[in-house]
Parts: sequence; C-alpha cells; structure tokens
Amino acid sequence: MSEEKEILTSSKVVAVVGISSKPEKPSHIVGKYLKEHGFKVIPVNPNEKEVLGEACYPDLKSVPQPVDVVDIFRRSEDVPPIVDQAVGIKAKVVWMQEGVINAAAAERARAAGLKVIMDKCMRKEHEKLGQ
Repeated sequence: MSEEKEILTSSKVVAVVGISSKPEKPSHIVGKYLKEHGFKVIPVNPNEKEVLGEACYPDLKSVPQPVDVVDIFRRSEDVPPIVDQAVGIKAKVVWMQEGVINAAAAERARAAGLKVIMDKCMRKEHEKLGQ
C-alpha cells in the first residue's frame, strides 16, 4: 500500500492550514471535498472566522482536538513554523499540497516521527483510491 493510501484510509481529522472562505480557491475546493468524503476538516487561517460551516482557528496550537493530518496551503517558505506547530500538537502527518516544497521542513517533521507527503494534492490522491 502506498504511503498516501495508508494515510488517506487511516486518517479522520485534517487541519487545512491556509484554507480560504472563497469557493474558487484550491484550499476551499480541497477542504470541501475532504469534508464531503467523511473527513473532519478543521480550518486554520488567522484571517477567517468560519469556513465550510466550521470554526476557523488562527494556528494549529489553537485547535482544541487531536489532528491526524496537517494539510498545508501556504507558500513553501512559510512551511517551517507550520511544521513546528504540527510537531508540537503531535499530528501524525504533514501534507504539503501541490507546489508546496520545503525539504528542510520535511526532514524536521520526519525526524520528529511524522509522515510527510510533499507536492501532492490530497484530493487528487483520494480520488485515485476510488472511494
């Protein structure tokens, strides 16, 4: 089983960092897709109050429940502090969306015991499963 498939079939709670309330934005489209496919989506964006009918948190440290996957929709250079927070909240996976690449942050996450997916879309990988 691929690492992506294992993550997508075993994970339930996804914090979407950088999610937008604008329906045309990729972060909103992916978050909505994940929610429609049974994932608990936790929006994380300091500029939003509510996204997809869920309370939005300013950062990962503010999320009041355990998180399986931290799905990152931010510029590659903005990833390191997000990874630090993901490690801090004991997330299991850091998932950097298409175009989001930060090898140093990925290495830090792996060193802390997290699985890392980089430069792949969570929705597209889930669609490949045909679930």
